[in-house]
Amino acid sequence: MSELTHLDSEGEARMVDVGGKEETERRAVAEARVRMAAETAAAVAAGDAPKGDVLATARFAGIQAAKRAAELVPLAHPLQLTHVDVRGRIDAEAGEVVIEAEARTVGRTGVEIEAMAAASVAALTVYDMVKGMERGVEIAGVRLLEKSGGRSGEWRREG
Repeated sequence: MSELTHLDSEGEARMVDVGGKEETERRAVAEARVRMAAETAAAVAAGDAPKGDVLATARFAGIQAAKRAAELVPLAHPLQLTHVDVRGRIDAEAGEVVIEAEARTVGRTGVEIEAMAAASVAALTVYDMVKGMERGVEIAGVRLLEKSGGRSGEWRREG
């Protein structure tokens, strides 16, 4: 395992100094899965949720979250994002909404936190939009799917 970059010589948490790093194109894709009853997912797919268009609202929430990720995660660097996209896919039969968020920048540090923040908040928004229909909705997981750019280059989740 590599050295922990967010600790100083005394073991105290710190923001990493990225000033000496080269600016490169950075990209990250993350996903979140929201599980619910098939009937609830079908209502989302049909546009019959009581609060309105679930996926559109989740998309806007995810984009806003990516732009504010450094306010939410204390040691994350504020980034000038060049692109954020949040997409939702509904599998009504399985009772699942899958959120996929992509973030891009040209900079000295990666955009994994921004992509994961976007997916997380979009998933929370799906919950908020359907909780009146079903309280048992579950956010099943948030995970990084792929990243590119920077010193570590390309990474893609297997399976």
